[in-house]
Amino acid sequence: MIKIFSHYFHRRTMLQVMLYSVLIVGTLIVSLTMQAGMGMFNVVAIASGVVRGGLMAVGILTVNFALGLYERPSKLTVGQVRARAVLSFLFSMAIASGILFLLPLQSPYQNEQALVALLLIVSGLLIIRLFGGEILPVSYTRQRVLVFGTGPRACIVGQSLQANDSGIELVGYFSGPQEKEHSVSERNILSSGQTLTDVVKNHRVDEIVVALNERRGGSMPMRELLDCKLNGIQVIDIATHFEQFLGQIHLDAVSAGWLIFGDGFKQGWVRSIVKWLFDMVGAIVLLLISAPVMLVTALLIYLESGGPVLYRQERVGLNGRIFNVIKFRSMRNDAEKDGTPRWASAKDARITRIGKIIRKLRIDELPQLFCVLKGDMSLVGPRPERPYFVDRLTLEIPYYALRHGIKPGLTGWAQVRYHYGASIQDTQHKLQYDLYYVKNHSWFLDLVILFETVGVVLTGKGAQ
Repeated sequence: MIKIFSHYFHRRTMLQVMLYSVLIVGTLIVSLTMQAGMGMFNVVAIASGVVRGGLMAVGILTVNFALGLYERPSKLTVGQVRARAVLSFLFSMAIASGILFLLPLQSPYQNEQALVALLLIVSGLLIIRLFGGEILPVSYTRQRVLVFGTGPRACIVGQSLQANDSGIELVGYFSGPQEKEHSVSERNILSSGQTLTDVVKNHRVDEIVVALNERRGGSMPMRELLDCKLNGIQVIDIATHFEQFLGQIHLDAVSAGWLIFGDGFKQGWVRSIVKWLFDMVGAIVLLLISAPVMLVTALLIYLESGGPVLYRQERVGLNGRIFNVIKFRSMRNDAEKDGTPRWASAKDARITRIGKIIRKLRIDELPQLFCVLKGDMSLVGPRPERPYFVDRLTLEIPYYALRHGIKPGLTGWAQVRYHYGASIQDTQHKLQYDLYYVKNHSWFLDLVILFETVGVVLTGKGAQ
């Protein structure tokens, strides 16, 4: 994994992004060179290709990230990947055409020939994607992982490795000296009669994940683990594994000590000012863009079920402060006539016909932009929950209160990584992503989440 601005990216993803960028910029430079002859292969041709190709690469990669094509681990089916690849191709050509329209090439270079060259390279990448292939061979970036432990925790790590990423090869398990009972298959245990360093060397291990249930009283061969690390083998614990690999703070693996003494949870004044400016500018721009959609939505809600069009509801915000969230009404006026709060569920009978549409497209959330301008919310952060549920969840789920350490958001890491939560179990899963955001939040992660939110809205993923 590669860490950029406190957020982890899969090494394979970053290599693909760099290769894709080089192909786009290189294709444009080669096209310009061929148009004017080798004598024109000079600074002007290179500069023209780098500037326009760089802008195209940024735009195209942004679209691909928003569509989830670089998501690791990928939860898309083959059909979904192919459909989004076609959509990516259409957007890519629109972006390339738009940039050449705004920054037209000057004679002797021709926009049409440059666009044809880009069409060919993007088409080639599309064909590879359509047939389920990758730009880079899997063997080139395959990572061999050894799990140190054979108990329940080790079993969870092994299952997550095998289920989520074809680029990772689970070598096997190494039993700790105090582990008498095993939760994994005996045939996958490699420690019989061998030292840890021997197993790592013989099986060409790249990474060791320490997943012991008990780590005290000489349960870990510290000297051997240190030798492995000195030889370039990455050694991480189970909590760090889930943080890097799945972008979550796993509740069954984390400890208070790991949270306190580890890095993260940074909220300096510079970060606060940047986030405030980002929220204000973003909310104003989004309000201007979405104003026509909001007006039409308000009219449709009124025509279907009368007023009120908006509704206010108490939510828990920064440091536990109560504020009123504003949303378009998507349920009947008597949705909670008995006064008992309840989560929305799949095919909820309380949701109106217009409500189903605006919830699917997340239009019901747009009025919360006013909450952002007011300072109660941020564009990105953990979704605010109702006080009734917060009181209950704080007692039942460990570390739940930590999500109130930063402002709640219009969208969040949990929203783009997990479906709509309608139970205690769903809330536990979503909290693991919220804790990751609270620990690692940065302006860069905010941008990643906003891009992925676009993909969520386009596909209707997780709406309910």
